[in-house]
Amino acid sequence: MINVQISLNSIDKVKSFVNAITQFDFDFDLISGRYVIDAKSIMGIFSLDLSKPIDLAIHAEANKDEVMEVLKPYLI
Repeated sequence: MINVQISLNSIDKVKSFVNAITQFDFDFDLISGRYVIDAKSIMGIFSLDLSKPIDLAIHAEANKDEVMEVLKPYLI
């Protein structure tokens, strides 16, 4: 599992983020305080406070380099 911090401070960023990660078969979780949200859920993401950085847990064993390349625009 990989943990990184991301910023999703606009609607367009949220949409492009979800589109980018749905190409992968493994799970992504967004963690904000005590809330854990499926990162592939646009509605779930909008329930979070997007003004602050959000922790992203990536449940992947393979393709880690490919995932990190896709996530570059969102990393803090």
